[in-house]
Amino acid sequence: MSSPNVEDTLGAALIGLGVSCIVFGILSTEVFTYYSRYPRDPNGYKLLVAFVWLLELVDQGCIGHFIYYYMISNFTKPLVLFTGDVVWTLLIQVVLGAAAGTIVKCCFAMRVWRFSNHNLPLTALIILLSLGQFGLAITYTVRSFGLKKLMYANRLKLIATLALGTGALTDLITAFTLSYYLRKLRTGYQKSDLLVNKLSLYAINTGALTSVMSLGALIFYDIQPTTFQFLAFYFTLSKLYAISLMCTLNTRKVICGQGTDRELSTQTADQTLPRFIVSHHSHQTRSQLPLHTKSQLEIGVHHEVSVVSDVGTDSFSPVKDLASYPPKSPDPYTWQ
Repeated sequence: MSSPNVEDTLGAALIGLGVSCIVFGILSTEVFTYYSRYPRDPNGYKLLVAFVWLLELVDQGCIGHFIYYYMISNFTKPLVLFTGDVVWTLLIQVVLGAAAGTIVKCCFAMRVWRFSNHNLPLTALIILLSLGQFGLAITYTVRSFGLKKLMYANRLKLIATLALGTGALTDLITAFTLSYYLRKLRTGYQKSDLLVNKLSLYAINTGALTSVMSLGALIFYDIQPTTFQFLAFYFTLSKLYAISLMCTLNTRKVICGQGTDRELSTQTADQTLPRFIVSHHSHQTRSQLPLHTKSQLEIGVHHEVSVVSDVGTDSFSPVKDLASYPPKSPDPYTWQ
């Protein structure tokens, strides 16, 4: 057997390692930013962020061990790529990446559930596709351990193709579904419609990016299954999912022009107290205001509700005190 092409195997894997290191650094920065900006977030959000980051940390360690094993430990044995046993960290990395991606997809499925007015079939479809991909990844890993040799990995081509294809399909369905229901939240006000457009564009771009990475890994795996070119895409894929989750959490209030928990906590009591007093006793105040001021007050109260709900606090319900006010739209950044 001739020696494998180093550029198509270890070279491609090394590129994937370098890119994944950069993306993991971006993810770590986003995680640090989250804990700095939103110290008052629910513990569930904080645990979710920590768990996803730990998954990616272990995932990155597995990638590094895989590269070290073939490039350093077996530096003088190029044929070990195909005749040697499959290094276990490469297979574990497949499951870790799929697990992180599944968690993020299920989080976005909860957003679809909220925006679609509890559309059970649509939400269930996204969750089932996500869990199905995770199941395929586990099946691929278990059967790969049974193959022993890396040269036989193409025997599992069908399972890998289904897993990557399912992931790309799930991303596209989620992105276009969120965009569709977000656009239905348009009210005719320029400021609120601009926010909806930003969120719709973000949803489409996020889904398109992860879909392109999934399709890239799928195409290169199907065309050249004996090389590691597909790993250059797959090593980065799960971290992009994690970054999309962190960007959603970190831009909840900034994109609305509301600041963050830390910025809000620096305000003085005489600045923040009237905002809640006016909201709860608006029926007493509106009679003293001119007509155009009443309209501004109602819009301001609606904007305040979004901020309060955004941090997981449902104790304030100023909308209930305004009989003429329309029903509150779903918060774009709440998954419950």
